[in-house]
Amino acid sequence: MAEQICPLCERPLAEPMNRHHLIPLSKGGKGTETVMMHKICQGKVHAVFTERELSLHYNTVDALKGHDEIAKFIKWIKKKPPEFYDGSMKMKK
Repeated sequence: MAEQICPLCERPLAEPMNRHHLIPLSKGGKGTETVMMHKICQGKVHAVFTERELSLHYNTVDALKGHDEIAKFIKWIKKKPPEFYDGSMKMKK
């Protein structure tokens, strides 16, 4: 089986991870495309954008990556191991 990659940060997927609806469920996204992302990546997306913004302007991975704040986050997170979630998690040595 091929290794799964987070479409946002392009690191190998590892727990914790979530299914991200490119069009939020609250904005008609039921039955639309979803992607698996690290929980920290999906959390950042939802911290930056409203559900309305996601449905209207940021409903593709390329659109998400094109936003300055998300691009800065990706540059930062790429240096972390795939299982990294937040600062309270102990890093492997």
